[in-house]
Amino acid sequence: MRGGRMHEMHYTCYWDLLSYIPSYDDPAVSIRDESFDFNKRFVSNGQARLLKDGKKLDVSSYGLNIKQQVAFLKLTFASEKSLGNKKIEDWFDQAFFATNFWNIWSTMFAFQKWSSVAEMRRYMRRFIHLVEGLPRLGGVMRTKYDQYHSVVIPMKKYLEERGVQFQMETEVVDIDFDLSSDKKTATVLHLKDKNEIVLGVNDYVFITNGSITESTDNGTWDKPAKLKGIGESGSWQLWKNIAVKSPGFGKPGPFCDNIDLQKWYSFTATLKDNTFHDYMENFSGNVDGTGGLVTLTDSNWLMSFVIARQPHFPNQPDDVKIFWGYGLYPDRKGNYVDKTMAECTGKEMLEELWYHLKIQDLMKPIMDAGKVNCIPVAMPFVDSLFMPREIGDRPDVIPQGATNFAFLGQFAEAPKDCVFTVEYSVRTAQIAVYGLFETDKEVMPVYDSIHKPASLIKAARSIRG
Repeated sequence: MRGGRMHEMHYTCYWDLLSYIPSYDDPAVSIRDESFDFNKRFVSNGQARLLKDGKKLDVSSYGLNIKQQVAFLKLTFASEKSLGNKKIEDWFDQAFFATNFWNIWSTMFAFQKWSSVAEMRRYMRRFIHLVEGLPRLGGVMRTKYDQYHSVVIPMKKYLEERGVQFQMETEVVDIDFDLSSDKKTATVLHLKDKNEIVLGVNDYVFITNGSITESTDNGTWDKPAKLKGIGESGSWQLWKNIAVKSPGFGKPGPFCDNIDLQKWYSFTATLKDNTFHDYMENFSGNVDGTGGLVTLTDSNWLMSFVIARQPHFPNQPDDVKIFWGYGLYPDRKGNYVDKTMAECTGKEMLEELWYHLKIQDLMKPIMDAGKVNCIPVAMPFVDSLFMPREIGDRPDVIPQGATNFAFLGQFAEAPKDCVFTVEYSVRTAQIAVYGLFETDKEVMPVYDSIHKPASLIKAARSIRG
């Protein structure tokens, strides 16, 4: 697993879409209904959200002083246009980045100090109703299995049954457009194998410009993951080729030209043993699937990990347990392993974790018996969507004058919504389809919790606490 997406009940576009798709296990039950039922039975209530020196920290207070509380409120109600390409560290003082709030916020959403403060503002406004429960991950929802099995496979099956053809191993490297003063029309797709697809009058093109999982590389138990870049990236190169043709096609540079500020590393551990999961259940007070993200605040890598409800994969044997983790600062040396996270093998990443939790002696026999595997993953663009940017750097979903094409995903502009979410992906698709075709449907509105007094009051009390 490269990661897992957190959900919440007010993903209106996402849950509406999944209400039509039969679930992986039962064709009579939609993915939406399966997910809502699953989250009624396994409610997020993390009791070990932040750790230091292997012990649980008190997160009953966010630890914000008056000055930081004022800065938080000012940002919430500032206009996005006024923020330009400012960074979060341009808005808050340095002490802010040592608070419980920042440790919880940054690791939950993967923000960095140098991330866009405009994106942080969107998150604060969009998820203000969750602020009270963030220390225990209250309101966070997950799918029954990993999202590939719970969402992607059922959706692909649904589409194939309706005649959709998926042509994999086919890379589009450029697109020709007929550009006039008032119209923009896609005309030809150029493929890597030198073939072309000439677009007819009834052909439409939906372009995912940029990708946070591009150029991913997997290491092994005894080999580090390799950091790749633009050279191995199809979607970023495609966007760069498109962007030079019209100002309305956005600017990929701010999002992809600073890999050292965008990358982080994750890992998946597979254990043929219950020892670690039993330890964490007793230590945290959470059965698997109810605890969520655990962050080691004294980790040089700022390492976090998640134990999902087991089994996390439909075909996972009863005697196999898995968990996932990641580090926001992969270029720093470990506290215990004398290497940067980027240089570490899967084995070394786990050793660093065991030492932080003070369970290295407990886990050594399991490691020596070969009952553990760990796959490190390098993701050079995973935080690219949070990079400081100006209005217009992300193209509109349907650029002005576009007749037969649209942009989709995290690097197309959907006003008010938050980029690092599955909701954003579905919302941009709704904007595209409802804008290009006569459907008699309107894009579902973003959940407007910032204008709900009860949410504001609860959030204000939490920030002051």
